[in-house]
Amino acid sequence: MSLFNVYPLYNVTPVSAKDVYVYDEKGVEYLDLYGGHAVISIGHSHPKYVSAISNQVEKLGFYSNAIQNPMQVELANKLAVQSKCKDYQLFMCSSGAEANENALKLASFHNGKHKILAFKNSFHGRTSAAVAATDNPKVVAPLNAQQKVDFVALDDLEAVEKILKGNQTCAVIIECIQGVGGLDQSTTEFYQGLEKLCKQYNTALIADEVQSGFGRTGDFFAFQKHQITPNIISIAKGMGNGFPVGGILIHPSIKASFGLLGTTFGGNHLACAATLSVLEVIEDQNLMQNASAISDYFKEKAKALPKLKSIKGRGLMLGLEFDFPISELRKKLIYDHHIFTGGAKNLNVLRILPPLTIHKKHMDRFFEALKKELNEIEP
Repeated sequence: MSLFNVYPLYNVTPVSAKDVYVYDEKGVEYLDLYGGHAVISIGHSHPKYVSAISNQVEKLGFYSNAIQNPMQVELANKLAVQSKCKDYQLFMCSSGAEANENALKLASFHNGKHKILAFKNSFHGRTSAAVAATDNPKVVAPLNAQQKVDFVALDDLEAVEKILKGNQTCAVIIECIQGVGGLDQSTTEFYQGLEKLCKQYNTALIADEVQSGFGRTGDFFAFQKHQITPNIISIAKGMGNGFPVGGILIHPSIKASFGLLGTTFGGNHLACAATLSVLEVIEDQNLMQNASAISDYFKEKAKALPKLKSIKGRGLMLGLEFDFPISELRKKLIYDHHIFTGGAKNLNVLRILPPLTIHKKHMDRFFEALKKELNEIEP
């Protein structure tokens, strides 16, 4: 049987990894500045992470949500303290797309409306409503396109209000820093204005923190810089450091009832063990502070780059926008310098999403390689 060929693949085969490094079958060491789409938060194969999962699987790896699981309660309590979202309720699932799917569904249950408002260049997942709220027609099948979604440009509160006035929009879903779209973000004034409009027109505000959450921006969540209170917060990626886990945090204004949401694998014992270890390491190693410090260092170093149009993002969710497509540059970085980086919908943006454990010396290696390649590009 062959694989269903939907991924363009680089000719690299990782077989092991440690902290910020990945090793292929030939023993070649790669510096990981992409973390597998911002998934690796506390570093590859962190000893506390490995120990937590190993110890748990020896005892109990899985049982359904039909029974008591005290680990979910422990996780909810620890997450409340570290995220400072103390009044929220936790529902666990298994991926970012599933998190956004449940967030949108719950919003519709809550206010009885059926339309979604999303933003241009957004990416929220590849499942039913989540992919319909993703601004990329190439990944939206006709079946998904039946969803009623309005797309608005970032910063355009006037367009938002015009749509919400129709009283059909169940949710506004937004990435406070866009991921796949290319690291665009707006102002505190915009996000606070968006929250105000959602309250005024009885529309749920969903903060998609799938990529930006769990300390990646220097705050636990990206929205916290703007001092807003979303109705629902979706989480995944860095939450499990590679273990498939996701969830939503739900404001107490939204009430639970039996059967409202459900999941088979969500919140299983291994997922809880993985996430609890991530939270422990983020706190013990001051990784949010490190994300901010390394971000400042990165931005200062980037100012000296030739052909650079702009520096985008915040914390360790960063982008370098050039005046040319970066696909060949990424290949050079991988094959000639053994450095993983990412691309974006904006083809001129190089995305940098390393483990939060990264140090200045790693960034120095990246900039040395990047300058060498940029200087060889024809003007």
